[in-house]
Amino acid sequence: MGRIAPSILAADFSDLYGDISKVEEGVDLLHLDVMDGQFVPNISFGQPVIASVRERTDLYFDTHLMIDRPSRYVEDFRDVGADRLTVHVEACADTQAVVEKIHDHGMDAGVALNPDTDVEAVEPFIDDVEVVLVMSVQPGFGGQSFKPKTLDRVERIADQTDTEIEVDGGIDEETGAQCAEAGAETFVIGSSLFGRKNVPAALGELREGIGIEGR
Repeated sequence: MGRIAPSILAADFSDLYGDISKVEEGVDLLHLDVMDGQFVPNISFGQPVIASVRERTDLYFDTHLMIDRPSRYVEDFRDVGADRLTVHVEACADTQAVVEKIHDHGMDAGVALNPDTDVEAVEPFIDDVEVVLVMSVQPGFGGQSFKPKTLDRVERIADQTDTEIEVDGGIDEETGAQCAEAGAETFVIGSSLFGRKNVPAALGELREGIGIEGR
């Protein structure tokens, strides 16, 4: 298994669906970074944008909630078309309860951890979720450099579970290939994809460089 998850945070918001259409035939999921200005400093987008994109595509919505107390919004994101909600252990008072709530609302669930959070924080949940998201940069800002310590963290999780491991931040052909070797299966890619002149060609190059077979 190997999948690229284009992050629309790096797309051109003046022509958002235009950018999505450039990758739509080559991927099976989109990564949606929701930021609230509290858990992370920046504010990105929320339910209205997701709802409008949902009207234009059937791609799986891999929704990453970088928000405080995400349990408040589980139903809202379900209603606008999210297929999976990934929440940060750092943002949840009771992570297990949030995971159960996501499942109860008919969505896949994921847990994420920041680069400075010990892997032990997600270990109690890794067999109860559909994905573990390992942040390879500090969340909240695009265009950051990949943190090499991510590789050890991915390996540590992969040694404990068969649950899908996703990496997010500074992923390109080189860092993606390193993460794949460590055990990652899904690669969130923003500026290394949408920041290139020929996005479809860049998608093919990223897939080849990471070692992902064509869709």
